[in-house]
Amino acid sequence: MATLLQQLTSGLVLGALIALIALGYTMVYGIIQLINFAHGEVFMVSVFGALATYKWFIPQSWQGTWQIALPCMLVGAVLVAVVLAVLMERFAYRPLRNAPRLAPLITALGVSVMLKEFVRNFFPGATAAVSVPRAFVDKAITFAVPGGTVVIQSTGILLVVVSIIGAVLLQTYITRSRMGRAMRATAQDPDTARLMGVDPNRTIVLTFVIGGALAGLAAVLYGIHINTVDTEAGFLNGIFAFTAAVLGGVGSIKGAVIGGFTIGVIKTMAGQYFPGGTEYDLVWIFVLLIVVLVFRPQGLFGEPERVRA
Repeated sequence: MATLLQQLTSGLVLGALIALIALGYTMVYGIIQLINFAHGEVFMVSVFGALATYKWFIPQSWQGTWQIALPCMLVGAVLVAVVLAVLMERFAYRPLRNAPRLAPLITALGVSVMLKEFVRNFFPGATAAVSVPRAFVDKAITFAVPGGTVVIQSTGILLVVVSIIGAVLLQTYITRSRMGRAMRATAQDPDTARLMGVDPNRTIVLTFVIGGALAGLAAVLYGIHINTVDTEAGFLNGIFAFTAAVLGGVGSIKGAVIGGFTIGVIKTMAGQYFPGGTEYDLVWIFVLLIVVLVFRPQGLFGEPERVRA
């Protein structure tokens, strides 16, 4: 029982991280039907942005004070992520908005490679595992359960709480705010939305800003929880997040969150209980994805794709 609960706990923490990143994927796709494969690298660059903020901009005497260090790291990571997201939208994706879908998809892959190489060349030691400080907020919490104990880090609890609260706030913003209505109108028909006074460019930029901010938030929580980061962090977590968005239904906030938690739990459970162990945990994730898409191509909570005339 203790092992089962420990794996379930670890899966929920991993799922919370995946869900935060997946929200960025699903936000962008929901508005302009673009799978932004560079989003994972935005997350990765944001981790290094938080690390650079900690090392270079926070006085050493304050680095051990989490009340100062953590907010500064969050600001640094979110600022880096938002700037990157806005630049990508303006110079990489906006000129291709009316192009065939393959063009922005290839561009997204190119931006992803560019960001990865930029960090590899300009951040010292980025190709190896770079240590991220977490001691100032990290604490192991132990629970007694039948058959043993379950241990969860305080940073893991923070990840789960932030992920759930972030998703709820985002869903509320999309459904109840004026700009949220503008986003939904742009997603349904940008030309009609423009006639009704909505500025599609402004709406799309805001979507990228929100997605980037979520990536920056996830980056800091990931860094202080995992304690190490390298240039490969964006690729694997980006793949997980993309899979979660597709599984839950690309464009659905609820689907991205549930898809993220589902993948996190399956990965940890498969490594412990499924045939093949940790060598085949990724296989079981994609087996589930294939099964879901066979019977429900739009994902668990997605809507059938609208064909615009």
